[in-house]
Amino acid sequence: MDNPDLKPFEPLVGLWRSSGRTVPGRFGPAVEIEGTDAYEWLGDGFLVHHVDVRMGDEQVRVIELIGEYDPASRTYAMRAFDNAGTVSVMRASVDADGVWTFADASTRAVLTITADGGTMAARWERTDEDGNWHHWIDMQFARA
Repeated sequence: MDNPDLKPFEPLVGLWRSSGRTVPGRFGPAVEIEGTDAYEWLGDGFLVHHVDVRMGDEQVRVIELIGEYDPASRTYAMRAFDNAGTVSVMRASVDADGVWTFADASTRAVLTITADGGTMAARWERTDEDGNWHHWIDMQFARA
């Protein structure tokens, strides 16, 4: 991959074993999450993210295209399409320490990759009807 704008995504590329759990409370009971996440390059223009997880009794499959760097905001567009027919658009950013933030108006996540690149963890939050942020999901990923 030769696109310098997308170089920060290189640590994500590959197959990951995914596990996690929703936080019981405002958004429902605790639900276990297990499956895989895979990231691959689509030429020099996009990173493709495949999600295939089971959330409790529900199978969730998602394909996401990440790219379209905006130098003014220093963010990347993320467009996701899931097996329920939902389309979502988020923005991604990375700080100087390599910590990623993925967000839209009602959902956000902070993703941290370990220095050796073997594991990563994400904390997801959602807003309630009043716009207050609440802890929603904790995820862990191990390189497969």
